[in-house]
Amino acid sequence: MINRLCIVGVGLIGGSLARDLRRLGLCRQVVGCSRSSEHLQRARELGIIDSYDVNPAKAVEGADMVVLAVPLGAMARVLEAMGPGLDDQAVLTDVGSAKCSVLEAVREAFGVIPENFVPAHPIAGTEHSGVEAAVDGLFQGHRVILTPVDATRPEATQRVRAMWQSVGAQVLEMDPAHHDEVLAATSHLPHMLAYTLVDMLGRMEERVEMFRYAAGGFRDFTRIASSDPQMWHDICIANRDALVDALDRFQGDLGVAIDAIRDGDSTTIKELFARAKELRDRYARESDIG
Repeated sequence: MINRLCIVGVGLIGGSLARDLRRLGLCRQVVGCSRSSEHLQRARELGIIDSYDVNPAKAVEGADMVVLAVPLGAMARVLEAMGPGLDDQAVLTDVGSAKCSVLEAVREAFGVIPENFVPAHPIAGTEHSGVEAAVDGLFQGHRVILTPVDATRPEATQRVRAMWQSVGAQVLEMDPAHHDEVLAATSHLPHMLAYTLVDMLGRMEERVEMFRYAAGGFRDFTRIASSDPQMWHDICIANRDALVDALDRFQGDLGVAIDAIRDGDSTTIKELFARAKELRDRYARESDIG
C-alpha cells in the first residue's frame, strides 16, 4: 500500500497510473504536480488526484512514492526543484523513454544516484497526451522495464516492481544502456519514420490529393505521428546516439531496397518481404497484438 503518492506530471502515463492505483485501493492519497494549476485542477475534477501543488518541493513533502512523468528535457530542472522537499525514505522513480539521460539528470540534481531511485519505463501509451487522455487499465498486460543501477537498493526496486505489477504490468529488468539501444530501434525509430513520412507528404505540391486518397495502411502506420511533439523532441535529443545508430542502419537497408527496386531485382524484393512478414507474424502471435 502506498500511503502518499506524488505524481509529477499528471498526463497520460502519470494520470493513468494514479487512476489505477486509486481504483484498486492501493494508494491512500495522490498529490499532483505540474506547472499549470488549471491542468491540476482539471485532474482533481476528474478524480485522478486528491490535491496538488505547482511547487515540486512542496508537492513531494511526505510522499513515500514519487513518480516523475515529465518530459525528458524537464527532468533535471524538476529533480533539482523537488530536492529540498524529498523525504530520505521516499522511493523515487520515473517513466522516461530514455534511461541514460535520466540517470545523468539525477546525478546532476543530487550529485549521486540516490539509493531509493529506480529508473523505469512503462511500454504503454497512445498517441494522445494530457490529463484528459488518462484511462483505466492502460498498463494491463504491457511491459514495464526497470533499469536499477549498482547504487539502487533492492528494496526500492521491489517496491516499484510491486507497484507496476499491481496495475497489471509485466515487469522486467534491463541495463540502462541496453534499454536505450533496444528502444531506439523498436520505438524511437518508428516514430521518426512516421513523423518524417507525414512531413514529406505534407510538403509535396499534391499534398491535398495525397492525404485524400491515403488508405488504411497509411492511417495505421502514421498514427504515432499524432504523438506529442515536445515529448518526442526530448526523446530524440536524450537518446540521440542510439537513435542515430538505428537510423543509420535503417538508411543502409533502405538503400538496398531502393537499389533492388531500381534494378528490378525481384528475388531481393521477395526475400525482403517474406522475411519481414514471417517476423511480423511471429511477433503478432507471441504478443497477441493481431
